[in-house]
Amino acid sequence: MPIENLPVHEATLAGFPVEGYGRGAVQSYVRLVEQKLLFDLGGSPWDFQNTPTAFITHGHLDHLAALPVFVARRRMMKMEPPVVYVPAAIRDDVNRMLRSWQKLDRGRMAVDLIGLEPDEEVNLSRELAVTTFATTHTVPSLGYVLWGKKRKLKPEFEGFTQEEIRVEAMKGTEMSGEVREPLVAYTGDTSPAGLFDTDGGADALKAKLLITEMTFFRADHRRDKIHKFGHMHLDDVAEHADRFENEAVLFVHASTRTSDRPFRKAVEKRLPADLWDRTTIWF
Repeated sequence: MPIENLPVHEATLAGFPVEGYGRGAVQSYVRLVEQKLLFDLGGSPWDFQNTPTAFITHGHLDHLAALPVFVARRRMMKMEPPVVYVPAAIRDDVNRMLRSWQKLDRGRMAVDLIGLEPDEEVNLSRELAVTTFATTHTVPSLGYVLWGKKRKLKPEFEGFTQEEIRVEAMKGTEMSGEVREPLVAYTGDTSPAGLFDTDGGADALKAKLLITEMTFFRADHRRDKIHKFGHMHLDDVAEHADRFENEAVLFVHASTRTSDRPFRKAVEKRLPADLWDRTTIWF
């Protein structure tokens, strides 16, 4: 019988099975089931242990606190050490944290911990890659875009017959080129500038599935203060609604001062119908 020790929402969005949870100051964790990727580890549901690769957006406890648990459980279950990517600015501090837990737990914290800068790329396979972009939060933070890659015949050869293509290939002509498509984007915590004012954010807004934060919604939640602390308000999303090219948008990280029903009613009322129809909210 599965061990159910943490809340986990499940949905298939834009064709991607997704599991996880996100609540501001509580915990955030998201898993792409088929791609075997994790984003953030504010909690570590038991079923997530067989996912070998994690991308951490920043060092706040509600996004990182369960990393030692995740690493230790994989060792306990005799799994290979996970590969965990973090912003380069916090890599050494995260490593020291894990070494401290190693002393406390008296069990080896086996992990391949890799620091990433904005605008870097991680090739996961021939078909998948992840790129990073700078988000705007109160601590060093990154957003991530998962890309699909495939080889495709170059446009100048599209009218060629199979025989003509074979002849050109025998000459050593490069017949195909790489084509990329943004599949899933995950921002973690960010003020609007991290999503709407960066090249990486522009890619995120084109991904089939965008997973991003919407922490506040009420009129008395002051946006200048919200932005200062690296978060977004419903009004920020509404003002940029025409920029969301995504097939599906998943909003997470609602404030603990927010309850489910009024939040959903406000989002439905204030977002254009076209965006609301593509919207999922996790509480």
